[in-house]
Amino acid sequence: MSEALTKKDVMKICKEKDVSFIRLWFTDIMGQVKSFAITRNELENALEKGMGFDGSSITGYQSIEESDMIAMPDPTTFKMVPWRPKDKPVGRMICDILTPDGNPYEGDPRYVLKRALARMKEAGFDHFYIGPELEFFYLKSSDCPLPLDKGGYFDLTDLDVASDLRRDTVNALTELGVTIEYSHHEVAPSQHEIDMRYDDALKMADNVITYRVTVKEIARMHGVYATFMPKPIFGENGSGMHVHQSLFKGEKNAFFDAKAEGGLSDTAKRFVSGQLKHAKEMIPVLAQWVNSYKRLVPGYEAPVYIAWSRRNRSALIRVPMYHPGMEKATRCELRCPDPACNPYLAFAAMLNAGLEGIEKNYEFSPQMEQNLYHLSDDERKALGIESLPDNLGAAVANLENSELMRKALGDHVYSRFIALKKKQWDEYRIQVTDYELRNLLPIL
Repeated sequence: MSEALTKKDVMKICKEKDVSFIRLWFTDIMGQVKSFAITRNELENALEKGMGFDGSSITGYQSIEESDMIAMPDPTTFKMVPWRPKDKPVGRMICDILTPDGNPYEGDPRYVLKRALARMKEAGFDHFYIGPELEFFYLKSSDCPLPLDKGGYFDLTDLDVASDLRRDTVNALTELGVTIEYSHHEVAPSQHEIDMRYDDALKMADNVITYRVTVKEIARMHGVYATFMPKPIFGENGSGMHVHQSLFKGEKNAFFDAKAEGGLSDTAKRFVSGQLKHAKEMIPVLAQWVNSYKRLVPGYEAPVYIAWSRRNRSALIRVPMYHPGMEKATRCELRCPDPACNPYLAFAAMLNAGLEGIEKNYEFSPQMEQNLYHLSDDERKALGIESLPDNLGAAVANLENSELMRKALGDHVYSRFIALKKKQWDEYRIQVTDYELRNLLPIL
């Protein structure tokens, strides 16, 4: 692994490569990337003191009377932007957001994740490794969800017209320091996946926002539109972000126990139990849009039933069996998040739920090997299997009653996130849809 860049390194690289502009990135509470550019002349000042901006204009940040914010670039995230010109190139750094007195800003999603990682270290762990699988669609435009192909899972035919887009995207991500394992066509028409190699949670959250920007930029250069909308096409599988997770102490995987059945340690069992117990509370953070709940329905490979299994993909959490007995490969896979979430908040919520299970020694439920979609409501009830909320309004109601998520997100993010989600739900639920006009207007 290469050594992390310092401020001095960044200054030297920008001078040697004659970098013209440096883009500074951060996200709002919803996970949307915000950016502004500085010239190389401003770089030293930015690295030492940060750059001021108006926080009241950023969704979920400060009110207008407390609007002064500082974007402090993290030099370890410096990379060249591969889709910009090679002469007079453009650099990029991801920022931490500070208050004018130099303290971390409680509304910064990156800081929320840093606080979760601090709790992890207090619990005796060194690494929270994350391996997310982001799915997305290539469409002809943003105006209408018209797919580019009729391909299916792992297709390698002329149906997969997006091979060049994926190749160029993988190359761009590699230039941005993101390690890619493989890419392929997904189940739905024009649906794709590019898998990143697992990494520490903060680095991976940075990689997720880099991934989303890169996929969209390369698509734009090819004259098409890429979307991470969870369910853009009715009747087809939606796009998920299955998240593989493990906790390590140094080089030792805390989820692995060679003497335990299936190699799953007590730590892993309690971590999984924490995420299952608090799934309803954290789902609005993992699936935060009204459209997210069009994906979370039975029958489209989307998990809605709160249970765990080793092989059963209808369960909320799966313990993969690809390499049984291998310490480093032992992990759990949470299958309900979607790729349109804010990764900093999502990973923080997941980690806090898992740590809660470890610290409070939650009871581990039996695994469910049945296809949960095929059970009746009464059969699931008899097994004690609950379901995720089926709409954003119900999900946010669960979040409002969660002391764990308040602690995980912090009071500022927690209260503003709820307010924003309530507003979104209210705006959505009063809409008169095409379905209503088509099916009700002619008969009522």
